[in-house]
Amino acid sequence: MAEKSADLPEECWELILKQLLLDLDPDHPSPFNSLSLVSKQFLSFTNRLLSTLKLKRSDPALQSLLPRLLRRFPRLKHIDLAKFHGDMNPILHQIALSGLNLESLNVSDQATLPAVGLRSLGSKLENLKSLNCSKIRCFGDSDLNLIADSFPRLEELDIGCPDDETPIGVSDSTPLSRPISDSGILSLSEKLKSLRKIHLSGNSFITDKSLVFLSTNCLCLCQIVLNFCHFITLNGISKLLCDCRQLNYISASRIGNLSFDVPPQVPFISWKALLAIDLSGWMISDEFLDAVAEAHLPLKQLILSGCTNYSFAGIRVLLSEYQSLEYLDLESAHFLRDKDMAELSLFLHSIRYINLNYCSKVTDITFYILIASCLVLDTMEMAGTGIGDGDIETDCKANNQMKSLNLAQNSSIDDAFLTSFASIFPNLEVLDLSGCKGVSEEGIVEVLKRCSEIRELKIDGRVRKNLCLLLEFQLPKLTVLKWMRSGIDDEALAMIGKRCPSLQKLNLMGSGSLTSEGVKGVVKNCKGLREINLRSCNNVSADIVSWMVFSSSLKKIVPPPGYVHTETQRNFFLLHGCLVCE
Repeated sequence: MAEKSADLPEECWELILKQLLLDLDPDHPSPFNSLSLVSKQFLSFTNRLLSTLKLKRSDPALQSLLPRLLRRFPRLKHIDLAKFHGDMNPILHQIALSGLNLESLNVSDQATLPAVGLRSLGSKLENLKSLNCSKIRCFGDSDLNLIADSFPRLEELDIGCPDDETPIGVSDSTPLSRPISDSGILSLSEKLKSLRKIHLSGNSFITDKSLVFLSTNCLCLCQIVLNFCHFITLNGISKLLCDCRQLNYISASRIGNLSFDVPPQVPFISWKALLAIDLSGWMISDEFLDAVAEAHLPLKQLILSGCTNYSFAGIRVLLSEYQSLEYLDLESAHFLRDKDMAELSLFLHSIRYINLNYCSKVTDITFYILIASCLVLDTMEMAGTGIGDGDIETDCKANNQMKSLNLAQNSSIDDAFLTSFASIFPNLEVLDLSGCKGVSEEGIVEVLKRCSEIRELKIDGRVRKNLCLLLEFQLPKLTVLKWMRSGIDDEALAMIGKRCPSLQKLNLMGSGSLTSEGVKGVVKNCKGLREINLRSCNNVSADIVSWMVFSSSLKKIVPPPGYVHTETQRNFFLLHGCLVCE
C-alpha cells in the first residue's frame, strides 16, 4: 500500500495561495471569496493573507463585532475608513486595542478629524507610517499638532483636497473653523523629522514659508503635492528644490504664480534626484524647458497638461535629452502637428504612457506613428484630437503591448478606423469611445470581436440600441460598461446580462428607454455585479432599489429618479453591505 503523503506545511500553502491571488484579475472585488470557501483550512490561510480592510458601515452592531473581525485578520497592515459614516472615534479605539501592527490608515472624507480616536490609536501605534486625512471639511493647525504628537514616526501624510475649490478648513457649516497656516506646517515639520511624502493640495492659505519649514526640517522629503495652493510661488519651490536633495517628485499645478518664464539660473542643478514633475496649468517658456534639459535629471515622468507659452522647439530640446522618459502628458498643446510628433517620436523609445488629449492638430498619422515608434507604449490618450480626419493606409504589425486607449470626443472616427486599430491591439483592455459620433454598432461589435481582452468599455447614446443584439459571442472579461444616455431598451440590456457574465460595474445614466424589467434581468444574470448607476433613467421605478439590495451582490446603487429614503432605510441597506447614494 502506498504511503500516505503528509500535508504541506502551512507556510507552503500560504505561498501557493499568494501566487494564486497574484494571478487573479487585479480588479476582482473579492479575490479571497472563492479560496476561503474551499475548506476551513483555506479559510484560515486567507484570513492570515488579508492585509487591507475597508469599513463602510455605520450601524451600531459594527462596534461590537469589530474586535472579533480584527482578531480574524491578524496580519492587517492597512485600514481604510474613507467611506465610513458615523462616529469614527470608538472604531479607532477598538483598532488601538487590537494589537495590530498597522502601517497605514485612511480617515479621509469626514466632517471633522476623529481626534479622540487618533489620540488613542497613537498611544498604541507609534510606528504608523502613512496617514490619509484628506478632504476633512473642518481641519486646522490644532489637528496638525495632534497628528504630529500622536504619530511621531509618520512618513507619509495626505491633508489635501485637490478637487474642492473651497479652502480646507472653511465651510458654510463651520464658520469658526480656521484653515491650516504656515504656523501649523512649522509645528508639523519640527515634529515629523522622518516625513517623506506630503500632500498639501487645496490648502490655500499656506505660503512659501511652509516650503521653507519643510525643506529645513524634513530632510528626507522625497515627494510633495502642492496643487491649488494659491500663495505658493516659484521662490518657495526653488528653495524646496535647493534644500531637499532627495526630492524626486513635485506636483505644483494651478498654484498662485503661474509663470515659469524665467532665465536658466533657476537652481535646476539641485534637482539631481527629481524623477517626476507636474506643472499643469503653468505658463512656461522654451528657456525653462532648455534649463530642465541642461540639468540632466533622472526624469521619468513629465506633466505639462494645460501649460502655455512654450513651443515645439522647447519640447523638442527637452525630449531629446530625456529619451528614457516613461510618462509624458502634453494635453492641450495646441501647436503640435503630425510632423512635429513624427520628429518627437524619435525620442520616445521608453514611453509607456502618453497624453495628447485636445491636441487638435494631430490626426490618425500621429496615432500610427506612435504605435510604430513607441514599442513599449501601453496607454494612449488622444481624446478631442483630429483622429479620423487623416487619410492614411497602414500596415502596422500587431501590437501586444497596448492596454488602454482613450479616443473620446473624436467625431470623425468611423467604423473603418475602428476596424483598423482593432486588428492591431489584440490585448487591449480599456477603450473609451464616448462622443464618437461617426461610430456605429457594427464598428463597436467588430472591436469587441477582435479585442477579446477588453474589460472596460465606455460608449454613449449616439450608438443605437441594437448594438447588443449584434453580439453573437461572449465577453467573459468585460467587467466595466459605461453606456450613458443611450437608447438601450430591456431586450438589449438582457443581452448584456447574457453576454457579459463577469460584469461588475454598469453605468446606464440617462437611458430613457429602460424599465425595471430590463434592470432586473441584468442584475439576475450578472451574479458578480457590484455597482449600478440608474440616474436619470426616467422609466425605471424607484421601487426597484429595495429589490436590488436584497436580491443581488450589489455594493453601490445610484437610484433612478423619484427615489427617496430615510436614514433608517439607508442604514438598513448598509447592514446588507450596499450603499444607496443620494
